[in-house]
Amino acid sequence: MLNVRPSEARGHANHGWLDSHHTFSFASYFDPDNMGFRALRVINEDRVQSGEGFDTHPHRDMEIITYPLSGAIAHRDSTGGQGLLRAGEVQRMTAGTGVMHSEMNGSNEDVHFLQIWIIPDRKGLKPEYEQKFFPEKDRQGRWRVVASPDARDGSLTVHQDVLLNSTLLSPGEKAEYTLPKGRHAWVQIARGTGTLNGVALKAGDGVAVSDESSLVLTASEPLEALLFDLA
Repeated sequence: MLNVRPSEARGHANHGWLDSHHTFSFASYFDPDNMGFRALRVINEDRVQSGEGFDTHPHRDMEIITYPLSGAIAHRDSTGGQGLLRAGEVQRMTAGTGVMHSEMNGSNEDVHFLQIWIIPDRKGLKPEYEQKFFPEKDRQGRWRVVASPDARDGSLTVHQDVLLNSTLLSPGEKAEYTLPKGRHAWVQIARGTGTLNGVALKAGDGVAVSDESSLVLTASEPLEALLFDLA
């Protein structure tokens, strides 16, 4: 079963310096029918103007993944982690018992990124920070795991039973994924258009998947997508 959450159905907040679309309830956007999916709690698509960003603020008991699409994010947190995050890199922060961090536009253009929150498998974890680069060639035409509970294949470590996969597809190219029995998936189209098992999708669309063993994502124009394999 595929349940599409269209891009235009998302919550939207435009603060001038920040233009944000919320797949699930977030901040002042509340939708009781879309509070998350399984352990996936937040997918925000953010665009932040040059010279702007999120000043130092707190988080706790959440796995936070930042996935840049263009531009660069300057990151600093209270664990001592800091640096620049660019497209092709993925960052994981375990907020755990509490962390303070800031995210600023570190480029001369708008920065475009996805911020993802995953509910951890337990509370009170030690705060952690991790960032890795995943080359385009490793994601082109295939699903490449970028976060997992066991750091498989050089992926980031996330404290939850979830596999986060990324793919890049050229027009006419496809990526296939086998979903084990009893598992669920969320597919998020980051950019481009295509089909998932024949269902037409566009940038910003999300799809909740249950009771499907085989998923085939096909691009009709250059496409980037994420697939969350969830318990």
